[in-house]
Amino acid sequence: QVQLVESGGGLVQPGGSLRLSCAASGTIFNFNVMGWYRQAPGKERELVATIAGSGITNSADSIKGRFTISRGNAKNTVYLQMNSLKPEDTAVYFCYGLSPSLTRYWGKGTLVTVSS
Repeated sequence: QVQLVESGGGLVQPGGSLRLSCAASGTIFNFNVMGWYRQAPGKERELVATIAGSGITNSADSIKGRFTISRGNAKNTVYLQMNSLKPEDTAVYFCYGLSPSLTRYWGKGTLVTVSS
């Protein structure tokens, strides 16, 4: 059974930094694309950033210049370095993986709270 497990969320003050990690287990394939989505209270889930196996990235305008997505050396791992965090970045962050068969997989999410 494929599982994506996130870690690294927590409470941080505005202007601070956090690094989210995601690792997959139970896979025999490499995800074509991995990434992060987030869902704030009362809002729909939205794209944060994705990264393909080629290294090509896609990200929301709201996080450009502040967040950096990268894939780890270990198989099916992805990271999100978040700097200059703002209160509006508060959300549950979900790890995402797209398999070669175009099946989407999701983690259970990790909460990021930006507050003073």
